[in-house]
Amino acid sequence: MRAPRLFLIDSFGFIFRAYHARSRSGAPPMRTSTGLSTEAVYIFHNMLRKLLAEQKPEYIAAIFESTGPTFREEAFAEYKANRSEMPVDLSEQIPYVRRILEALRVPILEYTGFEADDVIGTLSRRALDSGVDVVI
Repeated sequence: MRAPRLFLIDSFGFIFRAYHARSRSGAPPMRTSTGLSTEAVYIFHNMLRKLLAEQKPEYIAAIFESTGPTFREEAFAEYKANRSEMPVDLSEQIPYVRRILEALRVPILEYTGFEADDVIGTLSRRALDSGVDVVI
C-alpha cells in the first residue's frame, strides 16, 4: 500500500511560472474590464486544478513567503539585494490567487520571519518522519 502524500506548493514559484508562461507565449494580455491583469490567476488556477485532479493528494498546503523581513534578511543586509521588485500587475493578482486557494480549501501557510523554502523544508522533514511521502 502506498504511503499518503503531502503536496507542498511553493506559491510564489507557481505564481511566477503562471505569470511568465503567458508573457512567453506571445498571447495578448488577459485583463478584466477595469484593466486588472488576470493571466497569473487564470493559469495558476488551471495548474492547481490539474494537480488536484491528476494527483489526488491526501494532504496539500500552499506556502507563501513571509510578508515581513526574514531572519536571513536581518542577518545579511545584502541577501536578495539584487532581486528586482515584483511587477505591479503581478502583485495585484496575489489576493485573487489566495481566494482561489481558499475556495478550493487548500490551506495557506505563511510564517513571519521565514521564507517559503524554510517552511517547506521543515514540513517535509516532519512529514517524512511521520511516514508521509512529500511532493514539492
